[in-house]
Amino acid sequence: MDRLIFLGTAGARVMVSKQLTASGGVWIELAGSTILLDPGPGSLVQATKRGLRPDTLDAIVLSHRHLDHSGDANVMVEAMTGGGLRRGGLLLAPEDALEGDDPVVLRYLRPFLARIETLTEGGTYHVGALTLRTPVRHQHPGQTFGVIVETEALLRLAFLVDTRPFAALEQHYRADVLVLNVVRLEPGSGYDHLSIPEAQELIGALRPRLALLTHFGMTVWRAHPWELAARMSDATGIRVLAARDGMTIDLQTLEVQKAPRRAGREVGA
Repeated sequence: MDRLIFLGTAGARVMVSKQLTASGGVWIELAGSTILLDPGPGSLVQATKRGLRPDTLDAIVLSHRHLDHSGDANVMVEAMTGGGLRRGGLLLAPEDALEGDDPVVLRYLRPFLARIETLTEGGTYHVGALTLRTPVRHQHPGQTFGVIVETEALLRLAFLVDTRPFAALEQHYRADVLVLNVVRLEPGSGYDHLSIPEAQELIGALRPRLALLTHFGMTVWRAHPWELAARMSDATGIRVLAARDGMTIDLQTLEVQKAPRRAGREVGA
């Protein structure tokens, strides 16, 4: 099955540290390849809890070096390579996650991988039959890149990760499925993150077949993201859903296949 699985929906420090929702990133199975995007804290636990096998991963992608996106990067590299006993897999990460005095990816793990490639603005990368693109550097601390995933069948996925809004986003993120990191409830906070009104404006401009909100900060969580998504759908005419931990999207039908909820957390989601 071609599918997206949300291993976590928490964004920003407070949500992640409290684990009000999980923070494991997004698991992508498409065109015979398996990719993990942004393995934040708990990614390994969330994957194995949901019956997924990290040793089947073909690639791990870090959009940027912040802990909520990379906290489990090292353990997932080790799991992908069978504890380092089976050299293989691709790691894609920005330069500042790999180099300098404070790299995110431990150096002793790197020989376990078959390839390491550095994400750059305008970069193109290949994982099996998939083409990945990082069209533009985001306006966010550190080197940060959203990811486009394309197939020969012309299915296009866009992962619009942490950034403040800027004009080039509307130029680069048109897709069948648009996944947006939405940390803030209202704009003007001084943080380099999208707010709910800014995400709605982007969805209206980009008009994907399906938009998925994730990476919620505390203000969004308290406002019930599933209700915010329903209002966005009404306002834009686009199908908008708030992701939930464990939510699985069938990429052939774009329907939710599985959406387990943590007891007491997401009633009404």
